[in-house]
Amino acid sequence: ALAEGGHSESSEPSPRRPLAPPAPGLAVEVKVPSEPLSAPVGKTAELTCSYSTSVGDNFALEWSFVQPGKPVSVSQPILYFTNGQLYPTGSKAERASLLQNPPTGGVATLKLTDVRPSDTGTYLCQINNPPDFYTNGLGLINLTVLVPPSRPACSQSGQTFVGGSAALRCSSSMGAPKPVYNWIRLGASPTPSPGSMVQDEVSGQLILTNLSLASSGTYRCVATNQMGSASCELTLSVTDPSKGRVAGTVIGVLLGLLFLSVAVFCLIRFQKERRKRPKETFGGSDLQEDAMAPGVSEQPLEREDSSNGLLERPSSASTVTTKSKLPMVV
Repeated sequence: ALAEGGHSESSEPSPRRPLAPPAPGLAVEVKVPSEPLSAPVGKTAELTCSYSTSVGDNFALEWSFVQPGKPVSVSQPILYFTNGQLYPTGSKAERASLLQNPPTGGVATLKLTDVRPSDTGTYLCQINNPPDFYTNGLGLINLTVLVPPSRPACSQSGQTFVGGSAALRCSSSMGAPKPVYNWIRLGASPTPSPGSMVQDEVSGQLILTNLSLASSGTYRCVATNQMGSASCELTLSVTDPSKGRVAGTVIGVLLGLLFLSVAVFCLIRFQKERRKRPKETFGGSDLQEDAMAPGVSEQPLEREDSSNGLLERPSSASTVTTKSKLPMVV
C-alpha cells in the first residue's frame, strides 16, 4: 500500500522463530584427540578419552589395542571397567591403568607406563551404557612410540675400479619415526662431484659413478630422526686395472725367465754328469781282469822253457784268470 505523500510503506521482516531444541535422546558421545599421539620409548603415555552419558548401573568401559596394519575387529583387550571394578588384562596389564578410577565422571583416560616399540598402534576407547545405544560410543587414538635410530649397518657393492660404479648402503634396524640417511666423505680428500654422486635419504643408498683413484677414502653414513642419530663407516678402495695388467705382464715375464734359467741349468748339469762317466765297452772275446767265472780258481801261469822243454813258473807274482784248465803237453 502507498503511504501519504506518495511514499511506499516498507514492511520490516518479521524475526525468525527460534528452532525447537532437539528431542532429548539416549546417546553416548566419546571424544578423543583427532591428531596422532607420540611418546618417547621408556616414558609414560596418556591417551585422553572423555565421554558424556547418563552413568548408571550398566555403564561399562573397555580399552583395547590394534597393531599397525590390522583391522579393528582383531583388537586385543587392555582393561575393562564394569560393575564398579577395574580388570586389567592382556600383555599390557601390568603397565596399564586409568587416570581416574572409577571413570564415572566423564573421563576415561588410559595411562600406559614404560612404553615400548611394540606399543605403537591404534587404541580403542569404547563406552557401553544400555539403554544409551544412539551411537556406538567408540573413539580411536593412534600412538607412535618414538625410538632413536639403532647403529646402522654399512655395506658396498659394485665395480670398484677406475671408471666403474659403486653402491654404498646404510640401514638401521630400529628407529621411529623412520630415520633419514646422509652420507659424508671423511678426511681432507675432496667430495666427489655432484654429477657422479646420487644419494637417497629414504633408502640410505649412495651411488658413485665414474670412479677415480680420488674416490677412494672413508665414507660415513648418519641415520637421524627426532630422537637422535647413529652412524657407521666404511672404506672404499678404487683400483686401476691398467696398472694391474702391467704388473701381471712383468710378473709373467719374470716367471718365464726363471723357468727358462732352471731348465738351462738342469741341462748343463746333465751334460757334465754324462761326460764324467767312463766308457765301458764289452766285446764277445774280451776278458775282464777282475772277473772270475763260477767254479774256476786262479792258477799260476806256466810257460814252457824253450831250452829244456820243462814247464816252470815265472818268478813274477802276477796271475791271470782263465775260464778252464787246459791240458799241458810235455
